[in-house]
Amino acid sequence: MIGALIAGCGGDGDEGAPAPVSLSFVSYNYGTPDLGGQGTQQLIDGFEADHPDIRLVASGATSGDVLTRVQARTAAGDPPDIAQIGWSKQPAALASLPVVPVADLAPPAEVAAATAGILPPALAAGSIDGRLTVMPYTLSTPTMFYNATLFERAHLDPARPPATWAQVRRAALALATLGDGVQGVYVDAANPAKSDFLTQSLINSNGGSLLSATGGPQLASPPAVGALAMLGDLTNSGAQPRIVETDALSLFKAGKLGMLVTSTAVLASLHRSAKGSFTLRTAGLPAFGDQPARPTYSGSGLYVLTRDRRKQQAAWQFLKYLTSDAGFTVITAKIGYLPLRQSTVDGRQFLGEYLMTSPEILPAFRQFTSVAPYQPLRGPNADQARQILQDDLVSAVMLGGADPAATAASVNERLVKLLGAA
Repeated sequence: MIGALIAGCGGDGDEGAPAPVSLSFVSYNYGTPDLGGQGTQQLIDGFEADHPDIRLVASGATSGDVLTRVQARTAAGDPPDIAQIGWSKQPAALASLPVVPVADLAPPAEVAAATAGILPPALAAGSIDGRLTVMPYTLSTPTMFYNATLFERAHLDPARPPATWAQVRRAALALATLGDGVQGVYVDAANPAKSDFLTQSLINSNGGSLLSATGGPQLASPPAVGALAMLGDLTNSGAQPRIVETDALSLFKAGKLGMLVTSTAVLASLHRSAKGSFTLRTAGLPAFGDQPARPTYSGSGLYVLTRDRRKQQAAWQFLKYLTSDAGFTVITAKIGYLPLRQSTVDGRQFLGEYLMTSPEILPAFRQFTSVAPYQPLRGPNADQARQILQDDLVSAVMLGGADPAATAASVNERLVKLLGAA
């Protein structure tokens, strides 16, 4: 059934349109050689098959420079009709691009009907002052992938994965004693994309938040320092290897890493690598002691930028298609992002049967109903501030052995100056 949905999902195109409509679409998943690129192409192919009067002209960009490219095209008078932009760049995108709110693309009743059933945290992510402005598209929460085969070899119970960071540390040290290059755990907080969603998830889960109510950084707070200290201790104790993300992913795919805490976006790739080699399982984000885990989300939303009314109508059809049950079936089964509808999970014709044999997305999906809102840094220096946060604090503590408290205090001062908020 999923194969049929990937080949073409049902839609409601305007077959009576006088001439085909061409939509330009910039996506950081499009054109990549991995499953994300393949899944995006299949979504486009399926949409065009169901809407022969609409043609997608897609182009790729990295997640880090997609906003810059779209801004450059906009400044040149040629903005794309639709753009996929990450949540960390939402304030800058809304301030610099001619965004047409999703709520303005169709009558209110039609928008309400099309978005009914999308999980509330996803709709909240794309809403500004209560109006749906950006269509939630690809979202994920941090997940702990683990190699159940290695767990058994280390005399750990795969049916009871670590639920706290203290348990993760103990399990990782046990795994590291297996030898043959096996490592314990890798927390993908210091990533090359400079994404801070896992950083925020750790601080949230330790009782804090990245930003205050006025937008000032709170990196020197006890919860933030405690979360960073946990990352550094994992590495310094030998529970976590002192390596970069790409090496950690390679280790896990090779069956040499016991646990990997990262985005569900890599699920499809890990599932493919594990097949026939080891048993892949997943669990939710570990907690700090008895405090509840409070992950936030990563991913992207879809921005409509065209001022042409016919193109806006076509863009609305595309957005509805991507966020339908059938669309989320492809997004989850092929790429690895969350299905943002409960009905997608429950429907046998969608993910119901698939999840019976491939349930790895479910812990992240269950977490999503209680996620903390992502806190984007704001202002013209937001990107620079996030890079400093990730490079000079998170990476420095996790991989470089820097002192958590002193480094957090220093970086916090720099961010206060850059962001103009304390």
